[in-house]
Amino acid sequence: MGSRASSLLREEDIEEIKKETGFSHSQITRLYSRFHSLDKGENGALSEDQVNFRGFMRTLAHFRPVEDNEKNKNLTSGEPLNSRANKLLFAFRLYDLDRDDKISRDELLQVLRMMVGVNISDEQLGSIADRTIQEADTNGDMCISFSEFTKVLEKVDVEQKMSIRFLH
Repeated sequence: MGSRASSLLREEDIEEIKKETGFSHSQITRLYSRFHSLDKGENGALSEDQVNFRGFMRTLAHFRPVEDNEKNKNLTSGEPLNSRANKLLFAFRLYDLDRDDKISRDELLQVLRMMVGVNISDEQLGSIADRTIQEADTNGDMCISFSEFTKVLEKVDVEQKMSIRFLH
């Protein structure tokens, strides 16, 4: 299984992904094998959103435990994808649906609806969204900026909560 996957993935691609994500050679080839098994359309992408293997690996890299950075000093310039700042930015972007660098009440409601489905009434969701914005919004614009988002989460162990052990 691993040998078939590694034969479909070029060595230079593996090296680039290693530098970009911090994953080891064996983790990349094993994850490629799993990615390939999920690729039902056999077009090198998952879903209609066309998530390719490199994008898949970049997303997974946000969830690598932070202590893995000590083992992977050869990352490309800048902070590793699994740094606290990049984990927070990844989480923020899940809520900032229109990519305007702020989370509005409507965006918060949309994400909450996706998360809880029909298990909570619209009135309860509205109340949660209003309270969240009231607590986080320090400049009074009725939105949550990235700096406000990070301030709210400053005491949360994001490094631990947004970490998954991969193929050890």
